Amino acid sequence: MASAHTNENHTTHNAECLFDNDGERGAETRFRNLPALQDAHTIHHLTDRGIEEGWSCLEIGGGCGSIISWLCERVGVTGRVLATDIEPQFLQALSFPNLEVCRHGIRRERLPAGQFDIVHARLLLTHLPERESALRWMVGALKPGGWIVIEEFEDMSLLLDPTVNPGEVNVGVRHTFEHDVTSGRVNPCQGRLLPQHLQSNDLVNIGADTSVFVWKAQSAGVRLLKLSCKELRDATTGWHLMSPSEFEADMNRVDDQNFFTLSQRLWTAWDDFPEQKWMALLTCETVCRCSHPRR
Repeated sequence: MASAHTNENHTTHNAECLFDNDGERGAETRFRNLPALQDAHTIHHLTDRGIEEGWSCLEIGGGCGSIISWLCERVGVTGRVLATDIEPQFLQALSFPNLEVCRHGIRRERLPAGQFDIVHARLLLTHLPERESALRWMVGALKPGGWIVIEEFEDMSLLLDPTVNPGEVNVGVRHTFEHDVTSGRVNPCQGRLLPQHLQSNDLVNIGADTSVFVWKAQSAGVRLLKLSCKELRDATTGWHLMSPSEFEADMNRVDDQNFFTLSQRLWTAWDDFPEQKWMALLTCETVCRCSHPRR
């Protein structure tokens, strides 16, 4: 099977995000569960933006490629999909004539400017210290009238309350996980900040919504929660807030058939890039070039 055309840029490495796209560290498990958990939600928002045949699309942090595959089929042979990832190993097996796969680190490398009808990223900005510049480059990649759609979790706005519903199990491992990520480079409130970040890029017709999901035992959400906790525990010097036996007890607890918990709040924010702003930027760039001609 022919694979997608790949542009390899090896100046970046897999330390871009908290959870690496490395099969040996559980990325295959994560990528098996994320589509079941979130693809329907993502496709709903992309469809609402009016995506159709012939569109040029940019997917940043392509992951397992499930949304990329949907985009390629949606825009057809007259459209184009550029998929980027810091480690695109899971994307190279995709076979679509309208797909280009690029190894790219959004923290340090700019994106093609003014080329895309829609730019999408899911669960990416939370992990990036340079999230403001990354978002600015995403907006700059849009054509006039193009859409940006960003999805991010927010961990802190929803608390379980077993006193109201005993079925809402509040496991200690989740609090330890949240403590660990907040003490590092991850921003657990990134989802809630999405509308503000889009506004800071001079976008004015911002839309946003938020969703919460119920994660039951053996569900995709609980499998991802367990995987993330185990990876984070192994990657740090140890969780001082709970003992190894307490950790294992919680891991067993979430597998109980009666267990369920509430997910983090998933925020989605979107806006289109006004044509008048695009023309203003183009005019400014032209003036700057005329004022400082090359010698």
